[in-house]
Amino acid sequence: MKNKNKLKIIFKSWWFSLIVAILIATSFKSAIADWNDIPTGSMKPTILIGDRIIINKLAYDLKIPYTTLHLAQWANPKCGDIVVFYSPQDGKRLIKRVVGVPGDIIALKQNRLFINGKFLQYEPLNKETVSQIEAKEQLSHVFFEENLQGELHAVMLSQTRPSLNTFAPIRIPNGKYFMMGDNRDNSSDSRFFGFVERKRIVGRATKVGISRKGSFLHPRWNRFFKELS
Repeated sequence: MKNKNKLKIIFKSWWFSLIVAILIATSFKSAIADWNDIPTGSMKPTILIGDRIIINKLAYDLKIPYTTLHLAQWANPKCGDIVVFYSPQDGKRLIKRVVGVPGDIIALKQNRLFINGKFLQYEPLNKETVSQIEAKEQLSHVFFEENLQGELHAVMLSQTRPSLNTFAPIRIPNGKYFMMGDNRDNSSDSRFFGFVERKRIVGRATKVGISRKGSFLHPRWNRFFKELS
């Protein structure tokens, strides 16, 4: 009887309710939806420093909360998707674009992507997107709209600090993906740390939740709830 009374007291206590609430909230973030603050410019001009990105963790599969173990899977990332994943290099959570899926043959020549026998097409980027980049960066970069197998998105290239902008054709192994940042000359991605295993992919980045320039006192209202492409 004494043990039962003790259990009743525990279950009625405020801290037990708090623990249950925290577990429910963190389980939701771990397995269903989350957000990601952007501290670097590797995905400019698509994603800016200060954006808070909403992540759909059910886009491809259902995982056991707090793990990378899959309970069920209904889709795989495709070319053009912006995904969040754990880096194979150091385990840090990164956000990049999928530019190659299992079985693809991919190459890069002077920052122009080559996929399965064809070079991608590039067109000038619209002025509205370019205008979101700081004037100093605009002067030192060129901006394009890249057609990634039918998926159009923005990229920027440095005119003064070219990165690893050329590599020979490689075939992407089964169960692995090739990631790149849209800011091609300022991104640590699969060119440097290699392929990303499917199990390391957390979910798909779908939209900007909120955005700020510096502090929350300087919100970028035009980027709130902006769909990512």
